[in-house]
Amino acid sequence: MKLISEETISRAYYKVKPLLSRRMQIAIRALVARQKRRLYREVWPIDSAAGSVPPQFVGWPNGKLFSVVLTHDVDTARGVARTRQLMELELEMGFRSSFNFVAHDYHLPPELRNLLVEHGFEVGVHGLEHNRSLYDSATAFAEHAKGINGYLKEWGAVGFRSPCVYHNFEWLHGLNISYDASSFDTDPFEPQSDGVKTIFPILQKGEYPAKGYVELPYTLPQDFTLYILFGERNIETWKKKLAWIAEHGGMALVNTHPDYMCFDGRPRFDEYPVGLYRDLLTHIQGEYRGEYWHLLPHEMATYWNVISGMAELKAGTDTVLPADGNLNVTVAVPPLGTSLLEKSKL
Repeated sequence: MKLISEETISRAYYKVKPLLSRRMQIAIRALVARQKRRLYREVWPIDSAAGSVPPQFVGWPNGKLFSVVLTHDVDTARGVARTRQLMELELEMGFRSSFNFVAHDYHLPPELRNLLVEHGFEVGVHGLEHNRSLYDSATAFAEHAKGINGYLKEWGAVGFRSPCVYHNFEWLHGLNISYDASSFDTDPFEPQSDGVKTIFPILQKGEYPAKGYVELPYTLPQDFTLYILFGERNIETWKKKLAWIAEHGGMALVNTHPDYMCFDGRPRFDEYPVGLYRDLLTHIQGEYRGEYWHLLPHEMATYWNVISGMAELKAGTDTVLPADGNLNVTVAVPPLGTSLLEKSKL
């Protein structure tokens, strides 16, 4: 008997999704997710294969053990309304992050985008609509790409994450981006669940260097999975995965959603207390003080281009010169060729 593929099931679900109440949608997804959690317990939240170190990796700057990148997908107008509160929380704690916005599903005030950038945050594009239509066909992707590239230019953005983290790494070369974040090391709960099996960035070379980009997989479980589908009430899963990433010297990239964060102390069925996210940031600061490199996604893409030979270091300085010339980022990097054992001495 021929088994029905996950892709077929996913397509069927998203076709009937508009007919279901939000509570019913979550109940169905939670039921499936709990079954998958048992089935994939050997590879989630940790897939041991993802800890292999890429051959070009020379370590993180200044002897840091691992890196921390914070990102947020803003799926709905509710998330837009909470963006400033989340920005202020991170500012208070000394962190910066990127916010990825959907272009057509809600109104995004230019003032909010400008506010984020003025405070050292980053803005990215999260598709034109929050559905899978971008990947219906190569023709559909090419048509969407015109609009996405327009918003990338208008917003001054260089990063993209697909809705529901669908991905086709070849098609993504059609976007004018420095990085894409539409993947993960391991996440069997997503509709396209093929993880890239690494906790490090990936250089996706194009036909010409200018059309290449860096793939930034998220490496900590998503907040929606942990707190809405599984109903967890602490950050133990995050802490466990973070410890493993730190041990293996990888990139801890977090993807959370202000849409699901409750700031008033009375979470609905599809929300969780924002204190859990604050607890994660507090844990990072306290448990790993001085041991991690915190940076924005576009800075990570620049760094990865450098150590992958796609950019140059200005002789005698620590200034990164991006290969595409579109970024204005300065980061200190260890001498090229420095080994993982030697980097701790820098």
